[in-house]
Amino acid sequence: MPKTPSDGFGHVPVAVYSCAAETAVARDAQRRARHYADARHWHVAGVWSDNDPSVALDARPGWSAITGALSSGLIRGIVVGGASHIATDAAQFASLGVLIRDRGGFLAEATPGSSRRTPGQHERRRILFEASSGWLPWGCLVPGSTS
Repeated sequence: MPKTPSDGFGHVPVAVYSCAAETAVARDAQRRARHYADARHWHVAGVWSDNDPSVALDARPGWSAITGALSSGLIRGIVVGGASHIATDAAQFASLGVLIRDRGGFLAEATPGSSRRTPGQHERRRILFEASSGWLPWGCLVPGSTS
């Protein structure tokens, strides 16, 4: 079984899990979780889902399959599209993460990355794009110029 590098990147087998009553919500969560795993070069070994969030986590067939795969060593981690798919609050999600870590795995939530945009960046990019396309005169790029 491959080892996870200390930076968290590498070819690590993971499972993607979602639980939602609506199919579209489950698909969106799976897409986010796959993207999150792909960005870290983790191998998605399987995708499991359940469709009834009101059922206790340990009674869900998809979750049971994932914990079985974790116990047998087929996967090393579990990626969810959002904490709400497996927990009711942050404390429950954290304690579940500890439980999975005690079993030799890890739990990851596919959260969107923080925005690296600065104030006004979108407007500056729009102006540069339009200027490079020939839509605006170059003078509008310089504040205070009249063109």
